[in-house]
Amino acid sequence: MNESSPVRANEAGLEPPISRSAAAFLREQAVVPGGSMRHASWFPPHPPYAARGEGCWIVDIDGRRILDCANNFFSLVHGHAFPPIVEALTAAISRGTAFGLPTEGEIALAEALAARNPNLAQTRFCNSGTEALLAAVKGARGASGRHRVAKFEGCYHGSYDHMEVSLESTPENWDDAEGNPACVPYAKGTPPAVLADTVVLPYADADRCAAILRKHGPTLAAIVLDPHASKAGMVAMPAEVVAVVQEACARDGILLIVDEVVNFRLGFGGISPAFGLRPDFVTLGKIIGGGLPVGAVSGPASAMAVFDHAKGKPKVALGGTFSANPLTMAAGLASLTHYDAAAVARLNALGDALRTRVNAGFAAAGAAARLGGMGSLFRLHLGARKVVDYRSARPLPAEAAALPRIHAAMLAAGVLLTPNCSGALSTPMTEAEIALIADRLVQSTLATEV
Repeated sequence: MNESSPVRANEAGLEPPISRSAAAFLREQAVVPGGSMRHASWFPPHPPYAARGEGCWIVDIDGRRILDCANNFFSLVHGHAFPPIVEALTAAISRGTAFGLPTEGEIALAEALAARNPNLAQTRFCNSGTEALLAAVKGARGASGRHRVAKFEGCYHGSYDHMEVSLESTPENWDDAEGNPACVPYAKGTPPAVLADTVVLPYADADRCAAILRKHGPTLAAIVLDPHASKAGMVAMPAEVVAVVQEACARDGILLIVDEVVNFRLGFGGISPAFGLRPDFVTLGKIIGGGLPVGAVSGPASAMAVFDHAKGKPKVALGGTFSANPLTMAAGLASLTHYDAAAVARLNALGDALRTRVNAGFAAAGAAARLGGMGSLFRLHLGARKVVDYRSARPLPAEAAALPRIHAAMLAAGVLLTPNCSGALSTPMTEAEIALIADRLVQSTLATEV
């Protein structure tokens, strides 16, 4: 790491001398709103600008070497420039980047998914997780003839209007008149009809969830569920809530959509089997694209028939100019081929070791903090309360002020987390990187006043 880099010295204002990253930020502000293409990955005064990646490390344009635990928001399970993916892409790009015809690459990647989990028997590819969720919801509407959808409070499922409802509700607006989770718009200008067509469920209250579904179940096309939702605290959904949801789906003919865009990495066949889930549609993305843009809707043939266009106009059309492009298909197949059951188990074990080491450090210091998560995913929580859902995971004001300081301290120490202090491991990591992450996270947290 280049300790002389002046990036952190410019937090109070980008006055000379400035780093190359600061100069890039000023340049980008002139042509990009906010000076960044993505709200989620931006933090003040500006992120470092990446020059290249090597395994689990990023080198920024100022020459600093940074251990990458953000992994492009958990999508790079093999880290950067993974040789088998580079080789697959080099071969694919020489044959052409996109065609108005199918390729054998899309068959191979769909077959690889089906081999990992029989419930992923058929797949249609698209270009992002957001697009996959949108397509799955449309598929459920087409199959059921209904239009309303249910989702869980505080859970992120991409930037589709209905999936953003109650994404960032607050104590001032998160209860309706009956004490149930309220439908709260996220984006300015959200149509009132979106709120009317969306039902919000509590993540960790089985009785209340059951009551809401008894009332609204017959009107629902789909329930969208992520059983280990990052925005809801990166904690497991209680088995009782899972049971309530599946009972309502069976009783009222509701299609179950399980969002595994992030969490597919946690099991060889995804996360659904670990929770006993029986989804009609599974949405995928991130690691199945090998670092390229990707999304997918998978499911049993009976559910996926809603997209079948071979005999005329389908109930729901699903396609796109770059869907199943040969580059993504080649990179995705290489990614999954090298993320076999042994690799999944190894990475999950490293995640367990990270949480054990960090939480032991907090306990030894008497700190009110905890590293949560599952398998290769982790998230820092401040405070002594038990985190079970979005509401309990939502930082209190002092905690919300401390988290950016911890994030900045970690970056200064050469470790990149996401801005809310969550992260993901990648296969190039070893016990040495786990020790480095753990020790610096404990040090950064203990050094930050809450």
